[in-house]
Amino acid sequence: MRQVQIYSRHNCHLCEIALNTLKSLQNEMEFGIQEIFIDGDSELENKYGEHVPVIQIDHVQHDFFRVDPVRFRKALNAAQ
Repeated sequence: MRQVQIYSRHNCHLCEIALNTLKSLQNEMEFGIQEIFIDGDSELENKYGEHVPVIQIDHVQHDFFRVDPVRFRKALNAAQ
């Protein structure tokens, strides 16, 4: 099963929207979601800063800021 990582911050409105979009896509596609908060992790904060949410598919960066459902479906299917 594919795994999707979402690098996020607490109280991040865009992060919540992206996570909700991913959860809605789980109704039609099989993948797991791992939410990783960067708050307090200096390495992740330096890497991602204010560019969250960052979405990865199987630890390969897919997108940031938002999830485009059409693009995400194509990428997830291509990753199989």
